[in-house]
Amino acid sequence: MEIVCNQNEFNNAIQLVGKAVATRPTHPILANLLLTADQGTNKISLTGFDLNLGIQTSFEANVKKSGAITIPSKLLSEIVNKLPSETPVTLDVDETSDNILIKSDRGSFNLKGISSDDYPNLPFVESGTSLDIDPSSFIKALKLTIFASSSDDSKQLLTGVNFTFKKKYLESAATDGHRLAVVLMDNKDKSDDNEITFSNEENLSVTIPTRSLREIEKLIILKTSEDSIKLFYDKGQVVFISTNQIITTRTLEGTYPNYSQLIPDEFSKLFTFNTKQLIEALERIAVVADQQSSVVKIKLEDKDLALISADAQDIGNANESLPVASDVEKFDIAFNVRYLLEGLKVIASESVILKCNLPTTPAVLVPKDDFTAFTYLVMPVQVRS
Repeated sequence: MEIVCNQNEFNNAIQLVGKAVATRPTHPILANLLLTADQGTNKISLTGFDLNLGIQTSFEANVKKSGAITIPSKLLSEIVNKLPSETPVTLDVDETSDNILIKSDRGSFNLKGISSDDYPNLPFVESGTSLDIDPSSFIKALKLTIFASSSDDSKQLLTGVNFTFKKKYLESAATDGHRLAVVLMDNKDKSDDNEITFSNEENLSVTIPTRSLREIEKLIILKTSEDSIKLFYDKGQVVFISTNQIITTRTLEGTYPNYSQLIPDEFSKLFTFNTKQLIEALERIAVVADQQSSVVKIKLEDKDLALISADAQDIGNANESLPVASDVEKFDIAFNVRYLLEGLKVIASESVILKCNLPTTPAVLVPKDDFTAFTYLVMPVQVRS
């Protein structure tokens, strides 16, 4: 195999697919990237795959001789990254010894590759469900929920985001057991050609691991100008396909919790805050709250003023008054300040409504003036008087 390519394009492709290379590979070949060159199309394809997440990208190059080889990912990444920017890079593979010669105008590197014969194939979904999804709607749904997923591997199903694809809607939800973020995105502003289309099932519900979603997000952000991205699902495998790129990931098995029953139907107390003012006040109070328990208290002193406070025993305390619109004069509730801030920071609306019933029952934050159907449920913290 012999190719000549642009350093910048080669480096970008390596950085993209390198995210799917195993950090602790169970087999030496999984520490490598698969490089395939096709003389007929003058294209190079790079693949990384750790048996859970797979990323494949392709770009144009001068392919003098077709072939395939796997190359140590970390070493290749460091070499190509340090080569002079935008210069031609030549890669020549000796097929009898699997030796790889990388040349630039400054010098050369000799690496030992592994034959591509043993590299696992990326799973491709041949049957099952196929969808066309709107990239910008998917990214928005992802950003509004991914932060609430669990990082605790013992709660495996909660370490991902659940997506329900409906005919004209995309619902996304994530929970770690202490808070829940749910958003319903609709496609009715789009033309009928761009709405989610199904090959067989009426609705599709899949839970995708957060780690995979962070890479899928990077890929789709680059593709938001495209009308749609293809999604295929079958037997625990999801494949996203866009121009020149493929990402495949295993889904998390099991039935995602019925989160809709966790959200109360009615609330007896509503408090409207300026979103920016509330975030800034919480960030200041968090300086003290984070010294101990991360708990902040919100106390309604009258209909127009809320007192936000934190008390760290043997360290100090902090409090700040904040304007609020409410029809309730007296009410106390406490939360983990980090949970509040993470939910508030994804709300684009100028004002936010905090909906409560009792200091011990779930509270909900919703944007006041935003048309996004976003709900963020947080469990209060019980504080001893």
